[in-house]
Amino acid sequence: MENVTKVNEIENAEITVCENEKPKHGWLTKGGKFAKKAVMMATIASCMAMAGGIQAHAAGGVVDTSSFITTSCTVLKSVISLIGGGVSLWGIVNLLEGYGNDNAGAKSQGMKQLMAGLGLILLAIVLVPVLQNMMTGAV
Repeated sequence: MENVTKVNEIENAEITVCENEKPKHGWLTKGGKFAKKAVMMATIASCMAMAGGIQAHAAGGVVDTSSFITTSCTVLKSVISLIGGGVSLWGIVNLLEGYGNDNAGAKSQGMKQLMAGLGLILLAIVLVPVLQNMMTGAV
């Protein structure tokens, strides 16, 4: 009989379910979404502007080879740096959002994006001048 009463007590016990709490700072989530969209739009606009600059340069008629290489390497360096800056900024937003909401996944993703963006900027600063020297020397 004792076992039956224990089972009845267990069946009648209330079960409390812990739901996910709202973030401590609600403005971080809204601001983070807006910042991500703004970074994406700025990156796309920058890439489109650079593409327009390349077309305008090529439409000028006869192009000297060395000036074309110099200009194209400058544009390449700018595009890679802008993309790296956008990825880095996106990573900073994710990092701040992760710290604000105490989310380890967002912190990790933000750090990866930040490092990838800085790597792209470093690549543009170091590698593009080397490529420019190689192409100029081959002509």
